[in-house]
Amino acid sequence: MQTSDFDYNLPDDRIAQSPVEPRDSSKLMIVDKKNKTTEHRHFFDIIEYLKPGDLIVWNNSKVFKARLFGTLTDSNDDVLLDHTKQVEVFLIRAMQNTGVWQVLAKPGKHVKNGMRVRFGHDFYCDVVAKEPTGTILVQFGELSEEQVRERANKYGRVPLPPYVKDERHELEAYQNTYARADKEGSVAAPTAGFHFTDALIEKMKVKGVEFTEVTLHVGLGTFLPVKTEKVEDHTMHAEVVEISEETVQKIKAAKASGRRVIAVGTTTVRTLEGVHHLQGGLRAYHGDLNIFITPGFEFGVVDALITNFHLPKSTLLMLVSAFAGDREFMLECYKKAVEKKYRFYSFGDAMFIC
Repeated sequence: MQTSDFDYNLPDDRIAQSPVEPRDSSKLMIVDKKNKTTEHRHFFDIIEYLKPGDLIVWNNSKVFKARLFGTLTDSNDDVLLDHTKQVEVFLIRAMQNTGVWQVLAKPGKHVKNGMRVRFGHDFYCDVVAKEPTGTILVQFGELSEEQVRERANKYGRVPLPPYVKDERHELEAYQNTYARADKEGSVAAPTAGFHFTDALIEKMKVKGVEFTEVTLHVGLGTFLPVKTEKVEDHTMHAEVVEISEETVQKIKAAKASGRRVIAVGTTTVRTLEGVHHLQGGLRAYHGDLNIFITPGFEFGVVDALITNFHLPKSTLLMLVSAFAGDREFMLECYKKAVEKKYRFYSFGDAMFIC
């Protein structure tokens, strides 16, 4: 497959710059993948398409302020660049060794091994190595992963995607209502969950819908663009996932009784299907995962999917095309969404593929 096979035209004014209020008033496209039909509703209408016993699975990972801006110095803290020329360090993930993180830096050409980037009087990192992939390894002294995130939340900025030009949003606006404080670790939000409100969740529970959760800390594997001409030449980066035994048993019970497993977002799909594929069946798991789902993939867990509208030529668009079972049909759905003025990307509207 060619990456260009997943391209589409999107006017700039269709890219959402902020979430709607209330969140469940966003538009919702109902996509019947079997009959290849679409309906156009609002997200709060999704309850009409849910059945008692449906099991909704969402990603409980919480976003932290992963964008840091600092001054480039040498190891003695002598400033190397004019203080007005800040270096951006984007935290990706903590590595196995204490204090070591994988990051992206901009402008990367100024950042060299042995240099230090200082973000505050009690927060800095030293550049350890520049990796062939363009990422950089840095050392935050002996700070634990939790301490680095704590200080990043103090000094950093919300890791909004580059197409969101209004950076005034607070972290709460780029966070799911069900994100758990003890599951902090994402550097981009699992945005399909933005449409859920506490009130809507309660209505779903009253209807008999059940809920469970997984964790995938969003990193490069989710948002890194595809730069290769051929889809299969793209390399997925590993992300940390976790599925508990409780979640596994809930899913197995739903499947055994013929009830639907509904994933909220592509990160949840990758977690469930990736662990299922890795282990030859769904079992509890905590570790790295780097599955790349493209058309032709055989899904073994997920029956329906709630998702946003994704970037052209992205791995996420490839995944939803695979789930719909027809790339051309999915691109036709996207064309309809443009025509009907749906809002796209992180703060945009939703699609329910069922």
